[in-house]
Amino acid sequence: MTQQSVATSDKLDGAVLKVAGVVVLGAIMSILDVTVVSVALPTFQSEFDASYARVAWTMTAYTLALATVIPLSGWAADRFGTKRLYMVALALFTIGSGLCAMADTIGELIGYRVLQGLGGGMLMPLGMTIMTRAAGPHRIGRLMAVLGIPMLLGPIGGPILGGWLIDTASWHWIFLINLPIGVIALIYAQFALPKDAPEPSESFDFVGMLMLSPGLALFLYGVSSLPEAGTFAEAKVWAPMLVGGALVVAFVLYSFRPQHPLLDLRLFRNRSLTIASVTMFVFIIAFMGAGLLFPSYFLQVRGETTLAAGLLMAPQGIGAMITMPIAGTLADRVPIGRTVPFALGLIVVGFFGFTQVDPQTSYWLLGGSLFVMGLGMGGTMMPIMTSALRTLQAQEVARGSTLVNILQQIGGSVGAAVMSVILTNELNGSRPIPGLVDESGKPVTEAGLAIASQQRPELLQQIPVDPSIIERGLDFAATSFANTFWVAFALVVLTLIPAALLPRRRQPAQLDEPQGEQVKTPVVIH
Repeated sequence: MTQQSVATSDKLDGAVLKVAGVVVLGAIMSILDVTVVSVALPTFQSEFDASYARVAWTMTAYTLALATVIPLSGWAADRFGTKRLYMVALALFTIGSGLCAMADTIGELIGYRVLQGLGGGMLMPLGMTIMTRAAGPHRIGRLMAVLGIPMLLGPIGGPILGGWLIDTASWHWIFLINLPIGVIALIYAQFALPKDAPEPSESFDFVGMLMLSPGLALFLYGVSSLPEAGTFAEAKVWAPMLVGGALVVAFVLYSFRPQHPLLDLRLFRNRSLTIASVTMFVFIIAFMGAGLLFPSYFLQVRGETTLAAGLLMAPQGIGAMITMPIAGTLADRVPIGRTVPFALGLIVVGFFGFTQVDPQTSYWLLGGSLFVMGLGMGGTMMPIMTSALRTLQAQEVARGSTLVNILQQIGGSVGAAVMSVILTNELNGSRPIPGLVDESGKPVTEAGLAIASQQRPELLQQIPVDPSIIERGLDFAATSFANTFWVAFALVVLTLIPAALLPRRRQPAQLDEPQGEQVKTPVVIH
């Protein structure tokens, strides 16, 4: 690949910022889409008459699709050219968004979210490749600050935008909004991105991909089927979990054989990368999984509108906005073993507030908890992964960032599936109301009716019940959320163990040593 001349200045010049504009636009689409959909899950439940575990697949399928294409993007960028592939990714994401808006069933929506994820998964690593080539390895810190913009906008703007669109129009618009942005990004990319110079690249591990992606999907499908089945004895629970688990184990054993495996697990010989990856993986399962439930609590237990739920989530993004730039600066000067445990401690303190929720918990307490969690979040993920990648040799960074990105997406998928299963199982324990069944003939529970009446108060006029039943149902629902948050809280506390092993002394950076090397795909956490 032709290397572009890199200025010795640390400042990002106009040419780099023009390219950055395209990448930021694509990143905003991809990141906003995750957070926008988070407030729509209860809407999908009522719209498609599906369980929470079922509609959570709109998130799980998307993140699994992201994980599938991240390793493919580096090979394909060399083979077909970054500009061409980036525009294909933009087109896939935009087309997938249009199809999602047209979905008539929850199954269709999940399928179209996969297509959307295939495009979205390539946008971030390809965007980082394009920007790193334009700016040069020595300006990666500045680069991360620019890409931090959509990462900060996503948690704040996503829930608010999603809530506003659902309240004022319909859920279809959370996907339709991507169409004009996608078209503008495509036109912008055509004129702003440098011409492609594709060349033959290393072979791609298709065998590994055929084991890992179906393996994860099958395993998570089995887990997500548990609340509906009610027992592990059902074939639709244990069969996919068994086959999926076997495929993942087979992939791990196989991945040490090829010269260029899908995931280079040999990199785990690097202690810093291993500790950082374990810390990140456990944290993502807990925080991202439970994070999907925060808006659901506001909607289903407190009866808020989707816009109000989005606004109530804003303190978390504001907290992250404050600490992310500070953490980026400190990461270059202070060993992360001295800063990250403190940031995780903030998350633990903030998270504790949500383990205490009931139907009347103070919004000041919950808003404060979200703000403190945001402060911790902004000081956690970026420093961990940037530090880990700096300890790798220059030629290992592309594979290391691919490994980290995929672990992040898998952690998000596992977290969404596991937390939704726990919540659904908790809610299923609610007392059934005698003589009351739903359209499918299943008994209606006190918690189920209480949650439904929060979103549709007219139900209480159609179904006259004792007010104490609704009160009891809301108490049960709030306790179900609190119990789920306790599980996530315990996992966040567990991350303090590997975090205590993070380096407490400055490490020699390998990243910048070979000046002629290009860093292909630095990690981006979203």
